[in-house]
Formats: sequence, C-alpha cells, structure tokens
Amino acid sequence: MKIEVKNVSKSFKGVSILSNISMTFESGKIYGLIGRNGSGKSVFLKLLCTFYEPSDGEILYDGINIIKMGKFPPYTRALIEKPYFIADLTGYENLKLLAKLSLTDDEKIIESLKKVNLCEDKDKKFSQYSLGMKQKLGIAQVLMDDPKIIILDEPFNGIEEKTTEELRQIFIDEAKKDKIVIIATHIKDDIEKMVDILYKFDDGKVSTIDTIDKNKD
Repeated sequence: MKIEVKNVSKSFKGVSILSNISMTFESGKIYGLIGRNGSGKSVFLKLLCTFYEPSDGEILYDGINIIKMGKFPPYTRALIEKPYFIADLTGYENLKLLAKLSLTDDEKIIESLKKVNLCEDKDKKFSQYSLGMKQKLGIAQVLMDDPKIIILDEPFNGIEEKTTEELRQIFIDEAKKDKIVIIATHIKDDIEKMVDILYKFDDGKVSTIDTIDKNKD
C-alpha cells in the first residue's frame, strides 16, 4: 500500500496548525514523526485517519482520496493521544466488544494481550489500569485486527522499559509483513533505531527528513 500526502495544510479558526506538508508512506517500512508537543503531529495523524479534512491539499490511499468519500482508511488501526475504553469493563471485555465489529476471534485477542504483556491483567477493570496499562491495551486493540496500516501516537508513554523493547521488535516484525507503521513521539530516542525514515515536525512544518541506517551502531 501507499499513502501520499500532497501539499497538506490544516487550520482551525484561521490559526495554521500544519503548513504545506508532503510525504509518502510505503508498505514494509516504519516511519517516525518527532517533534515537541504542539508541533502538529497528532493533528497530522488525525488527518491520516480522516478524523479531520485538510484545509488544503489531499491525502491519497493507493491513489484514492477517501476523505472526500467520507470513509475511514481501509485496513488501518490507530492509537492517537490517550486510549479510551469503557471504565467498568475489564481490559479483555473491552477488546472483546471491539472485536465484534471486525470479527476478530478470541485467539487473536489473547495473542495481542500477550504481546503487550497485559494478559495477567486482562480481567481487571479499565478504571483500575495505570497509565502504562491503558497504553498497552490501546496497542493490543491496534494489533489484534492484523491491520496493514498501524498508526501510533506516543505508544511508549508510561510503559516499562522491558515491554517497550519488546514492542519495538514487534513493530519491526509488523513492518516486515509488508505493512506501513507510523509512530509519532516527542522523544527521538524512543524510535530512532527502529525506523526507516524519520520526519521532524516543527511548528506545523516538516523541517528535516532523515533516512536511518538501522545497522549503524
């Protein structure tokens, strides 16, 4: 698959958030978006997910402008900003409820919980989850449907280092399955060694583009 972002700008009530951004995302690669909080990363991810419509420019999925069609991007799962689930349901029950929408079976739910090291806490209510546990559940929800496009906003927030290292490898393995993986963060060290291409956001503009050599020490 290919996502083409062509001269995209976004403003809210006359205030420019993103200005004339162009980039391309292709299957089999991990893309990193870095920048301080407020630099426009989350707004950009919401544009990719069609939650917002560009003020100017267009976003094409395999050549199709799905925003004009009023559709969510096909084969895509995303975790943007804080994950929200039903407080009185357990982690497992929340995923089970969402799985009904995509016909995901129990085996894939449990597998995704194991990947994020949350299986032991699957029967706790979401309201009892720590920040890191909530992040893990959000990532598990993204992974369980085996999407072709994975979009994550600050995925390592509050997660212990052991699981963070394991997740980095999971994302690398997902990209090897010919998927597009897009990760936004304000901490460069979180993703620098795992991404193929690194985009830097600065006041709503992509100021630098780096290609990362993963084999470099």
